[in-house]
Amino acid sequence: MDIDLGLLGAHLREHEVSPQSAMEVERAGYGTLWLDASPPADLAFAEKLLDATTRLVVGTSVVNVWTADAETVAASYHRIVARHPSRFLLGVGVGHREVHAEWASPYDTLVSYLDQLALAGVPAERVVLAALGPRMMGLARDRTAGVIPCMVTPEHTRRAREVLGAGKLLLPGHFALAEPDVERARAVARAAPPGKALQVTNYASNLRRLGFTDEDLSGTGSDRVIDALLAHGDPADLARGLTAHLDAGADHVGVYPLGDDPIATLRAVSDAVLAIRPE
Repeated sequence: MDIDLGLLGAHLREHEVSPQSAMEVERAGYGTLWLDASPPADLAFAEKLLDATTRLVVGTSVVNVWTADAETVAASYHRIVARHPSRFLLGVGVGHREVHAEWASPYDTLVSYLDQLALAGVPAERVVLAALGPRMMGLARDRTAGVIPCMVTPEHTRRAREVLGAGKLLLPGHFALAEPDVERARAVARAAPPGKALQVTNYASNLRRLGFTDEDLSGTGSDRVIDALLAHGDPADLARGLTAHLDAGADHVGVYPLGDDPIATLRAVSDAVLAIRPE
């Protein structure tokens, strides 16, 4: 692949990022900014972030097959890469059954969506899937550049690499908070995803495959599952929690920043990780 995603990515929703803060993310040492939460098919905001930066890659995490038609997404892809070659990656996923009334045959729907993108000239090596389970991982291996899973642990990353094999992108996302007080960190995590996402079927099923119990997943989560999904503590703890994915076979780790100031969290994480694992 001719895209340099860097060691670290920053996962931000549209209300958390602006062209100006994207420049801050770039200066903080992040290789990629992942635009979260089902961006619309025109991908106009992703293009604004690219316009404001010079080397930062922008990816979608993820375009939702139920809400963004493939023809429009493909046209948007071509428009963006014509202006910003080697700086855009298209993440695609099927969302969650709790949200989408259209939910039916998610695997077949995603296969059809990939077919439409391919017919419209979107290269497979510029597409990644939001895949969690083995079947979706296999589809990503066979039809795309790789996967961008979230709400996962380093053990999931290890298993994913076994399914994907060498040469496919493995880009897990992990929550992070620069908070040395463990109880405060857990409270923040329980008040937002990951704690508030434990009842989402896709995530819960995947966590059960990893050995977490119904007791772990009840309410906003046991200490065990929260600590597995959240890197927190002093800088060394933060760095260890995130680089564990790299040690397990990831090519890059995306950071979901928690706290009142996500950009400040991203700076703290970058400082911590790059101090022990310079690119």
